[in-house]
Amino acid sequence: MATAQPAGRGLTPEERKVIFASSLGTIFEWYDFYLYGSLAAIIAKQFFAGTDPNTAFIFALLAFAAGFIVRPFGALVFGRLGDMIGRKYTFLVTIVIMGTSTFIVGILPNYASIGLAAPVILISLRILQGLALGGEYGGAATYVAEHAPDHKRGAFTSWIQTTATLGLFLSLLVILGVRTAIGEEAFAVWGWRIPFLVSVILLGVSVWIRLSMSESPAFARMKAEGKTSKAPLTEAFAQWKNLKLVILALLGLTAGQAVVWYTGQFYALFFLTQSLKVDLSTANILIALALVLATPFFVIFGTLSDKIGRKPIIMAGCLIAAVTYFPIFSGLTHYANPALEAALKNAPVIVTADPATCQFQFNPTGTKKFTSSCDIVKAKLSAASVNYENVESAPGSVATVKIGDKVLTSYDANGLSKEEAAAKDKAFSAELAGDIKAAGYPTKANPDQINKPMVLLLLFILVIYVTMVYGPIAAMLVEMFPTRIRYTSMSLPYHIGNGWFGGLLPTTAFALVAFKGDIYFGLWYPIVIAVATFIIGMLFVRETKDYDIYQTER
Repeated sequence: MATAQPAGRGLTPEERKVIFASSLGTIFEWYDFYLYGSLAAIIAKQFFAGTDPNTAFIFALLAFAAGFIVRPFGALVFGRLGDMIGRKYTFLVTIVIMGTSTFIVGILPNYASIGLAAPVILISLRILQGLALGGEYGGAATYVAEHAPDHKRGAFTSWIQTTATLGLFLSLLVILGVRTAIGEEAFAVWGWRIPFLVSVILLGVSVWIRLSMSESPAFARMKAEGKTSKAPLTEAFAQWKNLKLVILALLGLTAGQAVVWYTGQFYALFFLTQSLKVDLSTANILIALALVLATPFFVIFGTLSDKIGRKPIIMAGCLIAAVTYFPIFSGLTHYANPALEAALKNAPVIVTADPATCQFQFNPTGTKKFTSSCDIVKAKLSAASVNYENVESAPGSVATVKIGDKVLTSYDANGLSKEEAAAKDKAFSAELAGDIKAAGYPTKANPDQINKPMVLLLLFILVIYVTMVYGPIAAMLVEMFPTRIRYTSMSLPYHIGNGWFGGLLPTTAFALVAFKGDIYFGLWYPIVIAVATFIIGMLFVRETKDYDIYQTER
């Protein structure tokens, strides 16, 4: 139930400084974390070269997701520390872990140099990054909210919300700068390491900033009064009164926010480069411009939430996104690769195969081989962004693919020697590629046919959805929980939502595309979760903008 707010207070110059410092440090952390996501295609070739290209890319995405999977555990560890010993010192630990792990990626030998040890070490570093980030966000949001004047928490915490997008933008800017300076060939071989190495400079700046920060006034007062929690995890998750709020925060807020966030930024980038075959530089520039144009709306929606409430804006963002994703991504195809759009309409492809030989091509370990005639042809069609219809054939039959009026028979690699399989694959791949090209399917988007203003507009709309769901959510999560266990309580649902529901989105969506044979089928994942969050949030989550965040108990 809402309680009366204490008298409003303004921000002192010192408070403004520490809020700025908190936001800037968080930008640096997100820069470190998103370098990997932006360079996933190159990292797949560098560290997962022991597998086929499709499996390597999926495996690289899974390594990216590993950092997200462990984020809730980082939230538990650092959230507990933040509620027991303070926000400031927890910040120092997280930034050092994040920056050091990122720098080591920049000097890590690749698969060709040290074999299997390369991906193992890389994934270990990703896990360390995820743990650090798991402790970062809750502290930053709590820290800023506990400094903000009453009735302005949405406006002030929305600056923290800009940091993830600005960090992503900074990583794209550095990547583009290095790529332009040294050229594509050198960047693919060794230049990709430079953005990771630059992070050591950012680390030094961030540590200096964190050391200059003061402790949160609310926490300092609570500590002086001897009211800090001695067992934050028990209080947060073993008592139904608070656990219920944690569950609602996850299912009724952060799960939908997360899939909208990752669809609008990361999946949009992957879709442009992998499905629509837009060159990486062009895609990065368009995403970066969309981020620049839309970022002010984090603050706009955060400020608006101080007036009309957090819940209406977040719920509207989830619903509108779910309703419009299919037409927006269809529009991206139309404006970014019209030749592909025409081929999808005019040259239908049919795969006829024994369903018993067709597997769900999701390969989390990178070791499973898809050697049936059905799996082989589907993998190659998916890699070429070719939609296909599945038709059942007689048991034991060899899969065929019909492209327009031409029918091509696949091959079964089971029982073949490595040399025999390679020879058959070379012949089949060449013939299939020729048929696909003859049917009008482009191997890459024609730069002269890309309608960049319209692609930019659609990407801008996707990021606007992100600002709607993300701008007000920090204030809402802070307000849902009492001061003594706020860091712990809000961090876990946030990082389960963003780390698991959001972080697994690219991998899950691409696996769904390969399964169905439809480049848009992966959109069902964010749509279903966003709709579920809308329903749960509307029915069970209460508005929080008038809650008193200075209470140590709810």
